[in-house]
Amino acid sequence: MSKQVYESPLSSRYASDKMQYIFSPDKKFTTWRRLWIALARAEMELGLPVTQDQIDEMEAHLHEIDYDLAAEKERQLRHDVMAHIHAFGAICPKAMPIIHLGATSCYVGDNTDVILMREGLELVRDKLVQVLAHLAKFADEYKALPTLGFTHFQPAQLVTVGKRATLWMNELLMDLEEVEYRISSLRLLGCKGTTGTQASFLELFEGDHAKCKELDRRIAREMGFDAVTPVSGQTYSRKVDAAVLATLSGIAQSASKFATDLRLLCHLKEVEEPFEKNQIGSSAMPYKRNPMRCERICSLARYVIADAANPAVTAATQWFERTLDDSANKRISVPEAFLAVDAILNIYSNVASNLVVHEKVIEKHVLEELPFMASENIMMDAVKRGGNRQELHERIRVHSLEAGRNVKDLGLSNNLIDLIAADPMFGMSREELTAHLEPSRYIGRCPEQVTDFLNEYVNPVLEAHAAALSQKETELKV
Repeated sequence: MSKQVYESPLSSRYASDKMQYIFSPDKKFTTWRRLWIALARAEMELGLPVTQDQIDEMEAHLHEIDYDLAAEKERQLRHDVMAHIHAFGAICPKAMPIIHLGATSCYVGDNTDVILMREGLELVRDKLVQVLAHLAKFADEYKALPTLGFTHFQPAQLVTVGKRATLWMNELLMDLEEVEYRISSLRLLGCKGTTGTQASFLELFEGDHAKCKELDRRIAREMGFDAVTPVSGQTYSRKVDAAVLATLSGIAQSASKFATDLRLLCHLKEVEEPFEKNQIGSSAMPYKRNPMRCERICSLARYVIADAANPAVTAATQWFERTLDDSANKRISVPEAFLAVDAILNIYSNVASNLVVHEKVIEKHVLEELPFMASENIMMDAVKRGGNRQELHERIRVHSLEAGRNVKDLGLSNNLIDLIAADPMFGMSREELTAHLEPSRYIGRCPEQVTDFLNEYVNPVLEAHAAALSQKETELKV
């Protein structure tokens, strides 16, 4: 029997083997068969003419999929579900008469989609936890290292390298909360029939409504779900796909924010992604150290964010109890979104676990801007010495403009401290002024904020998902 895997540029280059398997034909069609077995078992237990021998036969041949026969049948019948019923029945002749009894195609198609999305979300959840663990270690290590804060990408008040990492982590915690909600709220479609009325099963059970409801419950329980969709047409609401991809889009947004920040920091030569000994940054410029991993995160994130529009439009354009214009689209948009997010988190984890911090460059940039940031403290000190606050403010404004011209127009160093020291209105020596230039005086509560954030928000999550941290992480191929 031939094996098949889901082929796409994402799966072949970036996505993990686990995520590729979740959305592989083997996984899809064995899940169809598991659903047919669950249906037959429930029907037998509720009194329909299905035998244990038929169920045993199906279970014995669960993984034997003749894709060549299925393809031939699909060419003849133009129907993928019927093609696989015939392929399954060919190796399960005793069970063939009862396979798919009372069901419509969406019984296997939609229920399988929900199952695969849940498994995909569980894998995404574990990888989010792994990234959080790497960033938590990084944030704690650098929680007190002062660095320039930026607003509008212009130098602003100081923060710390670790505090900035908590901003990335906070968004990932929001994403994790969304993922966990999606996992807990996903419901199996169950057995609803062609228009969601369960009419075929009501006929099979000779008008017994209780058995129709019990059939749903038993199938859900066997497939690992606590509940089924309460009402539906032939399909589960396509808003489910839209909600799941919105959650994946949220992860892509957070990852892209991190990767963009790091690309800017790489330009500043302050923090860089890992760069291996034999890695080539450019085919033409040997000295280059391009942040290609973060660029790849941004590239894939852009795809996921745009891809999330697909199920949203699909959900908005469904007709009554069923229309088929969703099918071809969702078969591409949903798996590709999962594969892309899987790839994003693989790269994110790799980068976050190996960040390179250039402390001397960071210190240099801080000291270049610190005189401007210390000006308010200097002004307050001068007021205490008897100066006029308004007059001092004006003098600092004038000196700051001169220091700015010195830096921007003349390419010289920031001489604001020298200008203030030479101004008798302040009455302060250069040594007294320099005392105001200790970076740690300008980082506020950054170290304490990092410690509190890790202890109160991050560590409980890492402890709750300790199993995810013991898993081997995906090795990057490129």
